[in-house]
Amino acid sequence: MEKILSFQVFCLENYKTAHNLTGKDAHDIFTKYGIFKYITDFYDILHSFGPQYLINDIDEYIKNREK
Repeated sequence: MEKILSFQVFCLENYKTAHNLTGKDAHDIFTKYGIFKYITDFYDILHSFGPQYLINDIDEYIKNREK
C-alpha cells in the first residue's frame, strides 16, 4: 500500500507542477474527480509510464468524467 501512496503523491506533484496549481488545488481536483481511486485501481499499469503520459492520462480521465 505504501508504494501506491507514494505513486499517488508522485502523480499529484507532477500534475500540480504541470498545471501551475497549489497543492490544495491539485488535491481538490484529484478528490473531486476520483483520481486517487483511479490511480489505486490501475496502479499496475500506470506506474510503468512517465510523468508526461500520466499528466495527459489524468487530464483525459477528468475530461471524460466532466461529460
